[in-house]
Amino acid sequence: MTKKMLTVFCLAYLSISPVIAQQKPLKLWFDQPAKMWEETLPLGNGRLGMTPDGGILKEKIVLNDITLWSGSPQDANNYEAYKSLPQIRKLIQEGKNEEAQALVNRDFVCKGPGSGGAQWGKYQTMGALEIDFTYNNAGSGQPDVKQYYRELSLDKALATSSFMLNGVQFKREYFTSFDDDVSIVKLSANKPGQLNCRITMNRPERYAVKTEGQELQMSGQLDNGTDGKGMQYLARVNAKLKGGTIRAESDALVIKGATEVIFYISAGTSFKNFPFKEKTKQFLASAIKKPYELEKSKHISNFSKLFKRVSIDLGEGTSSGLTTIKRLEGFYQNYSSDPALASLFFQFGRYLSISSTRVGLLPPNLQGLWAKEINTPWNGDYHLDVNVQMNHWPLEVANLSELNLPLFELVRGLVKPGERTAKTYYHADGWIAHVITNVWGFTEPGESASWGASNAGSGWLCNNLWDHYAFSNDIAYLKSIYPILKGSAEFYKSVLTKDPKTGWLVTSPSVSPENTFYLPNGKTASICMGPTIDNQIVRELFGNVITASKRLNVDPEFRRELEEKLQSVPPPGVVGKDGRIQEWLEDYKETEPQHRHISHLYGLYPASLITPSSTPALAEAAKKTLEVRGDDGPSWSIAYKLLFWARLHDGNRAFKLFREILKPKFGTDINYGAGGGVYPNMLSAGPPFQIDGNFGAAAGFAEMLLQSHDGYIELLPALPDAWKKQGDIKGLKARGNFIVDFNWKDGKVVSYKISSLKPEKIRVKLNGKIQEILTSVL
Repeated sequence: MTKKMLTVFCLAYLSISPVIAQQKPLKLWFDQPAKMWEETLPLGNGRLGMTPDGGILKEKIVLNDITLWSGSPQDANNYEAYKSLPQIRKLIQEGKNEEAQALVNRDFVCKGPGSGGAQWGKYQTMGALEIDFTYNNAGSGQPDVKQYYRELSLDKALATSSFMLNGVQFKREYFTSFDDDVSIVKLSANKPGQLNCRITMNRPERYAVKTEGQELQMSGQLDNGTDGKGMQYLARVNAKLKGGTIRAESDALVIKGATEVIFYISAGTSFKNFPFKEKTKQFLASAIKKPYELEKSKHISNFSKLFKRVSIDLGEGTSSGLTTIKRLEGFYQNYSSDPALASLFFQFGRYLSISSTRVGLLPPNLQGLWAKEINTPWNGDYHLDVNVQMNHWPLEVANLSELNLPLFELVRGLVKPGERTAKTYYHADGWIAHVITNVWGFTEPGESASWGASNAGSGWLCNNLWDHYAFSNDIAYLKSIYPILKGSAEFYKSVLTKDPKTGWLVTSPSVSPENTFYLPNGKTASICMGPTIDNQIVRELFGNVITASKRLNVDPEFRRELEEKLQSVPPPGVVGKDGRIQEWLEDYKETEPQHRHISHLYGLYPASLITPSSTPALAEAAKKTLEVRGDDGPSWSIAYKLLFWARLHDGNRAFKLFREILKPKFGTDINYGAGGGVYPNMLSAGPPFQIDGNFGAAAGFAEMLLQSHDGYIELLPALPDAWKKQGDIKGLKARGNFIVDFNWKDGKVVSYKISSLKPEKIRVKLNGKIQEILTSVL
């Protein structure tokens, strides 16, 4: 996509997204400094991120750049793999899944260590800026601190901390500028000459620090897994003072006797040959020239153009004046005392989306933008079996449509390597990506058959691309993504093989993401043919490509081929003897009935193949599936279940899961099963921190209040009892490019407005009845 096309797309979305009037202040706040990174305040402008801890005598601000990755492009295809495909399929058809899995592990995985190797790479922290105030006028021993306050303002994207120390009021402000693309920290004191500090930068490895004039610089080069000469990075820090002096040491800046200090942090990497040395210098120079208040006001204005498109009011409770951690504890115990926390958490999800991605850059990864370490959990990469998709689920309904475009660019970069992988492993047309990828375009299977052989990744990504079109109705965008959708459909069309028992056309080999089952002989396996998620993805993708070819008036022959194939694709779900939707083509027994993945309900969400109105029997089977699966799991899994229950119109069950996500957590050890919750700074606890839970919960919140996937717009489809009293929403978005405002009282909508670029007749389900209306004009 060209820069011109991106600009046109963004203008189209902004033109139907008026700025909503100022709403009540939205903030996270604390009465003490952060004791752990998961209590820091996340700031980001889509490229640069920082998380200040608000320390009193020493402050640590972790720095991030969304493009800072180790590793490098690799070709891990096994070019002999396709030779084993007939034998693998034969073994599966004969019920010898464990033998087929052994063959997959031998021949049908990537070459080398895969995601466990240095060439795969990791999303990494850029490092930290540290400010040492220990020789400030603090005296000795424990500082006598009073009136400590630390806040993150969501509607301004501004963090602050303040306190009294030895009779002096100190204040700090932090923001990652949406204007000059730098991070800014302002220190001030209410008495002259009270600011004395030493500023350094560091990271756990591969860095060098020096000063050049009065500028502090940290630079380095990451490991690329081959010759060690990977991505380069550079961070620059300069300062403006009111009063006092600044002195450069070899590796630090020392400030004495100042009344006000403003630090400007400019950082960049060599990702995609970005001229980071020149650009970071330009960004820094531009920001320093500008008066601080002007820089801050422009930052807030630019950020607000996105954030203030949506306002939500669920009413105030008795707990809204408490610190954020107290509110979280109280909400879990007695949610009725703080209805505003739910809308705050939804807006926090929108805030994180705006802060962690930007048109023309990368989509948020498993960490979003914020990583505190070199070895990020699961490499901080992109998982294609739910996680990166979930990161984007709230964007359309939350009126942040253009923030989906970085994902489109990432997917477009997978097509060419994915074509190579399709030929290598399946001797197939089109392209495929399996279960994991990175910024280097990895599309090969993972290094283990048990999870790495999933066929679902590329088709699932196409759902995200299609959803963006469904909400925007942008024909130019549809034309741009059509080759990607078609290429994915070509792959599945090429690889579908007939199941001799049913006659259905299915994928083989594949897996249901990360899950295993028992075979009749008591052994376990993951490799199978036709897992339910693959069948649902093929059905949805073929349908979308058929629709796209009609709307674009292209490829009539290919369309007919897909229509013919669709007649033999399995239905959206097969109900097993226990009344649940089967996860696999065979009614296997799961090894772990409460497994964190619920991939076989893909047809319920994000797809719309299963709905209570159109497929009531499958909807009931989906409920039984969820009952057996249970409500526990990591946060992303709880969020997914919340979305399922919302689609099934069970608001109270959905709210139960929403409440579970807001359970306070402090542990950071990796937990694959039970867990969930949020840390004190409201970042999602997998545990550890994994941002998809934030985004999945935000999508779930919206899905409880507005749905538009079943042929009409439905207001309050899954309203829980906890929110029935009252509510007011402005600016949500529905499929078809409609802006939706409404309010309710005692569980009934009392007024609403649906707007579009021109008057359109649409169907709306309102207080249980479907009616046809004419939309208002924006």
